[in-house]
Amino acid sequence: MNKFSKYLPIALFLAFLFIGFTTFLTSRPTHKNARVYKIVKQYSPYYIEKTLSGLRIKSKTDKKYKEEPTNAEFFKRYEYLEKSWGEKHLKLTGNTLHITDGNKDLKTLELKNQDEINFVKKYYGVK
Repeated sequence: MNKFSKYLPIALFLAFLFIGFTTFLTSRPTHKNARVYKIVKQYSPYYIEKTLSGLRIKSKTDKKYKEEPTNAEFFKRYEYLEKSWGEKHLKLTGNTLHITDGNKDLKTLELKNQDEINFVKKYYGVK
């Protein structure tokens, strides 16, 4: 028993390091195409508000809407809300992305390369 007790602190340190690293990797946000995301984000109803207690998700359209997920799940929840909005309000025809409000086009964006097209399809779920 004495033999194993000297390795216990090292084993606990490695276990906590492993758990912390895997939590870090799973809570990271998804890579975004900077040009396309910056333009589409202007029309998205969700935004991030920084408070003393952490980060909060709010809506531009509903002033009462407020979510405060934990730090580990914050970016996953924010991406889920953006994707659900994007599936309903983004349309891709060829190399052109149409941002709509349901009835009319708010903005049309010409996608410059295949990376931007793949980003819109993968991140927002546009077909």
